[in-house]
Amino acid sequence: MHRAIRRLSSGAPIRTALYDLHQELGGKMVPFAGYELPVLYNGLGVATEHKHCRTPGCASLFDVSHMGQIEWRGKDRVKFLERVLVGDVAGLGSGEGRLSLLVNPDGGIVDDAVLANAGDYIYMVVNGACKHGDMAYFKEVMASSGDDVDMNYRGDDRQLLALQGDGAKEALVPLLPVDFKMDQMAFMTGVDVKVAGKYDCRVTRCGYTGEDGFEIAMDKEDAITVAQLLLNSTAADVKPCGLGARDSLRLEAGLCLYGHDLDTSIDPIEATLLWTIGPKGARRRTEQGFAGAHNILNSDGSPLKKGKKRVGFFGHSAPVREGAKIFDAAGAEIGVVTSGTVSPTLGKPIAMGYVDIPNSKLGTEVHLGVRKKMLPTTVTKMPFVPTNYWRVPE
Repeated sequence: MHRAIRRLSSGAPIRTALYDLHQELGGKMVPFAGYELPVLYNGLGVATEHKHCRTPGCASLFDVSHMGQIEWRGKDRVKFLERVLVGDVAGLGSGEGRLSLLVNPDGGIVDDAVLANAGDYIYMVVNGACKHGDMAYFKEVMASSGDDVDMNYRGDDRQLLALQGDGAKEALVPLLPVDFKMDQMAFMTGVDVKVAGKYDCRVTRCGYTGEDGFEIAMDKEDAITVAQLLLNSTAADVKPCGLGARDSLRLEAGLCLYGHDLDTSIDPIEATLLWTIGPKGARRRTEQGFAGAHNILNSDGSPLKKGKKRVGFFGHSAPVREGAKIFDAAGAEIGVVTSGTVSPTLGKPIAMGYVDIPNSKLGTEVHLGVRKKMLPTTVTKMPFVPTNYWRVPE
């Protein structure tokens, strides 16, 4: 079983609005985060789907409707979000978005989220498996804060597609208004726009693969039509893609999967995500004011010293999976693997995990415990494969 589908939920899984289309396309459906989603498609397979997303002129279409979409309104929406998120929400320009972290009072990561300034509201996407817990936490803080803020969870009436790959922009442009300036749409920006002249969508230039791409939100009754318009593109080779390739793509890009590489026992410094708070001297580093800041930063905004760090591993001769123990040259246990696979792009095993600080330096040789064997490997910089995020021409 591919590790991307291990995170299952109890009870009957929910079917997204795209379920019938997945069946028509030969999707192998599995329960994931409380939903029934395709892990791969017949005739394609994980490695083939993965490589297609990385191929010039091609794009992959993912159903990510299990993710939680929230619209934040009220005059104190920014103030409230800066209580629970580490990032600079007030500094978001029109349409601008960023990755941020929801942290608890101990500084542990409750979830990661993408949010954007959508004008009269803040648009947020949180992980599907975490969304109900996130909202319970939000409500708890809202009840005690006194802030004028309204949380509008869109639920399953709002669906979400991810179009990823070099050909994504070519596939999407013909469906947008003729005056839409795609080349001027920066990565991590979004806009409310009509797709194909009639479908109200939220289009955000972002993704989870390391490639250029978009997340497209739409009403459930429009989801199949919008998906088919993209799959039928004559401007790019667009194919459906499942959870399996989504997981291997994100790992090649060095991106975390919540519940595996991130959880409440890990803080932003240990996860090497201090950049989500801001660089040295940034407002959020100096003012702080978010939950758990005292366990992440010193009073001057410098990071507290920690005992472990998230790193990549490359050079081991066989694949390792989550939970494999990591040892130093003397045989002492120094950490644990949180994600691992064979990279379809590189044709070799890659992994991610946490080691103690003395063994976190790039180039350090360590050993991974796999079935009573000790596999030598090297602490390696991530991403494992160069990213292709869009940069606006100067």
